[in-house]
Amino acid sequence: MSKFMNLARKFNCFYFNGKCDLQHCRPFLVCGKQVGIMQAKVVEAACRYPDVFQMDSSGMVSMHPSLTTYEERSARINHVLTQWREERLFVTLKGWRNECYEVRTGFADPPLLKMDRSAACLFGVRQYGVEINGYTHHPQLGMSIWLQRRALSKPTWPGKWDNMVAGGLSVGHSVLDTALKEAEEEASIPAHLLANLRSAGSVSFYFESERGLFPNTEFVYDLELPADFVPHNSDGEVDLFELVPVKQVMERIFTPEYKATSCPTTLDFLIRHGFINSDNEPRLPELVELLHIPLHYLYSQSSSGKSPISPN
Repeated sequence: MSKFMNLARKFNCFYFNGKCDLQHCRPFLVCGKQVGIMQAKVVEAACRYPDVFQMDSSGMVSMHPSLTTYEERSARINHVLTQWREERLFVTLKGWRNECYEVRTGFADPPLLKMDRSAACLFGVRQYGVEINGYTHHPQLGMSIWLQRRALSKPTWPGKWDNMVAGGLSVGHSVLDTALKEAEEEASIPAHLLANLRSAGSVSFYFESERGLFPNTEFVYDLELPADFVPHNSDGEVDLFELVPVKQVMERIFTPEYKATSCPTTLDFLIRHGFINSDNEPRLPELVELLHIPLHYLYSQSSSGKSPISPN
């Protein structure tokens, strides 16, 4: 198997390996529809709150039906998460962000509740973000990509190499709003250059770490920049930026210094721009598929049926 395929299996580790342990996981439902997957240790903790969570005879965990509104569900789950944080029950809650993600059945559906983004992985809810590939045609280096090294103070992936701009889709922000906001805060890109921002679709993958489950979708943008432009950070979340020739990027992504969950966007860029192709990657069709895991299909459990990612 090629290095590219091995890398794709790494950032899809739950999709390939975690499903073998699904007998220890439970679908998480809200309003009768699956929105996530809970591992056994989270299910055990949730069972302490029968007024918030309930488990049926088939093992599915649902938010209590008495919680009928977005506001009620959000308030109750925040109460639970605050207690878990105080008890230091889960390592991911050490990175409490005071920034919320919304939980939906599908991306286009109305939000059902919100929770602190650090807790989303405990419930295996789909997370959405934005990533911008900043690149330039440098007169000496050739086609090159701007990478950032994440600040050591970041609660996740500190000090790792990342795409030029990246950020999660928080409550109250659209995809494009998030892209523009993060581009200004992380890389100080002026408005006249952001006018060249181009949507390039999305990537999706299913990662697992000691923090929890990450069924992630990243909305991807490409931004061609002038050769003399140098990004600089203004929010304290980036240590430095480096302009890296494409050939070196294709080597760096295999190192442990590169953020694993940023690799899908980088690989997608390299494929779309022809640097990874059927000549140097014979399994290109499989690789492309692994950049687009069908998360919405996998999360199709309802209270009256089974999903493709079900423990039974």
